[in-house]
Amino acid sequence: MPLHNTAQRFGSATRALHWLTALLILGAIPLGMIANGMAYDTSEALAQKAQLFSLHKTLGVAAFAVALLRILWAFGQTHPAPLHPDRRIETRLAAAIHWLLYISLLAVPLSGWVHHAATSGFAPILWPPFLGLGQDLPLVPKSESIAQIAAALHWVFTKLLIAAILLHIIGALKHHVIDKDATLRRMLSGATAPDVPSTGKAQLLPIVAAFLIYAIGAGIAISLTSTARQAPPTAPQITQTGGNWQVQSGTLAITVQQLGSAVTGQFAAWQAEIRFDEAAPVQDMGSVTVTIDTTSLSLGSVSDQAKGPDFLNTATHANAIFTARISGADIGADTGTYTATGTLSLAGAEIPLSLPFTLQITGDTAIMQGQTTLDRRDANIGQKYPDEASVGFSVGINVALTALRTTP
Repeated sequence: MPLHNTAQRFGSATRALHWLTALLILGAIPLGMIANGMAYDTSEALAQKAQLFSLHKTLGVAAFAVALLRILWAFGQTHPAPLHPDRRIETRLAAAIHWLLYISLLAVPLSGWVHHAATSGFAPILWPPFLGLGQDLPLVPKSESIAQIAAALHWVFTKLLIAAILLHIIGALKHHVIDKDATLRRMLSGATAPDVPSTGKAQLLPIVAAFLIYAIGAGIAISLTSTARQAPPTAPQITQTGGNWQVQSGTLAITVQQLGSAVTGQFAAWQAEIRFDEAAPVQDMGSVTVTIDTTSLSLGSVSDQAKGPDFLNTATHANAIFTARISGADIGADTGTYTATGTLSLAGAEIPLSLPFTLQITGDTAIMQGQTTLDRRDANIGQKYPDEASVGFSVGINVALTALRTTP
C-alpha cells in the first residue's frame, strides 16, 4: 500500500494517523465524562476518579500530538478529490466539517492541557518515564483566572468536537449507505475511487466558517467566566488588631500531597497581631496571634474539596487561630533565627505547633520567613482518607511577610 495519497485514494500514512487519532479521541471523551460525574467521598473513590482523569488527560495530550502530526502531514499531501464535485453545497459543508475537526483536534486537548498547567496537583498526566516531562506548560502560570477560562474553553470546544465527529460519521454513513460510493472505503481499506475532476484549491468559505464557529464558541466560553473571574489577591487582607508590628504584605501558603503530587495553595485573608522586641531576653521576645479566614483558601483544582466537610469544614469553622510566644535561638537571637511556639485552633481541634522562622530587621522594617508542618490527623481532617495513597498526612506551612514597626 503506497505511503502517500493520490487523487483517487488515501495513502497508508494518512489512514493510520486518521484511525489512531479517532481511537485516542473516542477513548478520551468518555473517560472525561465518566470521571467528571464520579463522586469522591472516600479515598478509594477519589483514587479511581483521579486515575480516570489521568488517563483522560494522557490520551488527550497523545491525541494532540498525533493530530498535529496528521494535520502537518495532510498539508503536504494530495487530497483525494470529492466523488461528487457537482454537489457544491454538500462538498463545502463536508470541507467545513473537516476544518472544524482539524481545529477541534488541537483546541480541545490544548485547552484542557492549559487548564491542567494553570492549576496544580489533581490527576497528573502520565508521561512515559523516558520523556522526563513535568506537569507544567511554558508561558502558562499557576492562575485560578487562567484555569477558569481554560476550563470554560475546554467545555465549549468539547461540544464542538463532539458535534463535528457526529456530523463526520453521519456524512460517511450517508456516502456508504445511500450514495453507495467509495468515500468511506477509501479510508477504511484504501480503496481506489473512480477518477473524478478535481475541484482545484481548497475553498476559502469552509475554512472561514469553521474558524468563525470556533470564535463564537470562544466568545461564549469567555463570557461564561467574565463575571466569576476574580484575580487572587497579591497581599493578605489585613486588619490591624494591636501589637507593635503591622504586616504590609505577605503570603500564607500550604502544601499537601494528593495522589503522590504536591498541591500548593494560599489563604487570601488573614491578620496577625505581633508584639516583638528584638532587645528582649531570648526566652520571651514577644507574642503573635494569627487569625486565618479558612474560606479564603485557594488550592488549585481541589479548593472546594479542601474547604468541604471532609477537610477544613469552613461552613462550620470559618477561622483558624494560631496563638504563640516568640523565643530566640538557643545560641542567641543575633543569628536571626526564632521560634513561635503555641497552639493552632483548626477545624474544631487544638494542635500544639511550633513555627521556626528567620527574621531580618532593618530600621523599622522586618522581613520574616518560616516553615513548619502539621499532621492533618491531629485535627481529624480527612478521616475518610485514612491512608496517604490519596491524601498525604503531612501538611506543609510556609509563611513570608514584611512588617513595619508601629508606635506602641
